[in-house]
Amino acid sequence: MQRRLAAEFIGTFWLVFGGCGSAVVSAAFPHLGIGFLGVAFAFGLTVLSMAYAVGHISGGHFNPAVTLGLWSAGRCAGKHVGPYIVVQVIGAILASSALWIIASGKPDWLPAGFASNGYGDLSPGHYSLGACLLAEFLLTFFFLMIIIGTTSKGAAVGFAGIPIGFALTLIHLISIPITNTSVNPARSTGPALFAGGEYLGQLWLFWVAPIAGAMVAGAVGRMLHDPVDAAIEASRATAT
Repeated sequence: MQRRLAAEFIGTFWLVFGGCGSAVVSAAFPHLGIGFLGVAFAFGLTVLSMAYAVGHISGGHFNPAVTLGLWSAGRCAGKHVGPYIVVQVIGAILASSALWIIASGKPDWLPAGFASNGYGDLSPGHYSLGACLLAEFLLTFFFLMIIIGTTSKGAAVGFAGIPIGFALTLIHLISIPITNTSVNPARSTGPALFAGGEYLGQLWLFWVAPIAGAMVAGAVGRMLHDPVDAAIEASRATAT
């Protein structure tokens, strides 16, 4: 269990530090900003790299919604759910802390939303609460469907990290203007703690919608795919 939790902590730290770091530091860098496309690929690459680095140890969830979705699908033992979520959130908070320290080292740096997620006035495109909730629900649902499908019996062995990483990239390409893209409650929690104020007040949506989407996907995935023994979950799932 200690090895599993260490893997989940490291993977989630890297996801938040790399993905949110690209948004905070590089997205709009004068004249050479990486923009939405670069941020989307940064999130996808964090998942892809950590899926192969530590996914074989813990299953490579790096996301409370993924953990709960895989539990719903019968892919994650119940005893792992609570500890996984705790270390994922801690990893996200510490990654956000490190990112804040680094970013604030630039003269005249302004944190703005600090890569936090939001709806209404805090949505990059000012999308409504209902639109943001539906987007996060659907995107997390399909993310889990891809995770479950690519780690199921009959799928190509050893390649799941690639479609999962590209799926997260696609999700960001769709939804950065809508919510700044969550599909991951831990990723949302870390930056929101530093952005504070209204961002913290809206954090509930980025727990409720992703978890709901993931749980529904888990139930659907259980019907579509052959069950996987939870005891071998770590060697089969390479998801974020």
